[in-house]
Amino acid sequence: MARRKRKSPSRLEGKKLLESVPKFRLDCGEEKSVTAARKYIRDCEILPPALILVRRNEHTIDRYFWAHKGLFTAQYVEENHFLFPSLRVLKDESGETEREAV
Repeated sequence: MARRKRKSPSRLEGKKLLESVPKFRLDCGEEKSVTAARKYIRDCEILPPALILVRRNEHTIDRYFWAHKGLFTAQYVEENHFLFPSLRVLKDESGETEREAV
């Protein structure tokens, strides 16, 4: 029996924050998915923060987060959401209060 992977509370929080970011979907065609995402961002003049969902094939969709600092994989952002000021603003607007260190 396979063990279930424990879900990190921090990653779940990051995933929840990414749900409130505008999403854009595209197919990558013959290009690599990250190249397609960069061209799409440039051509459509997308402002950060945004989530870019790139369909690589019938079964795979790569997720990228477009931030003021550049383009990152969504998984990295979920795990390290505290490094992105634009997500902190979304967190503050959602009415959640951050715990103060005692």
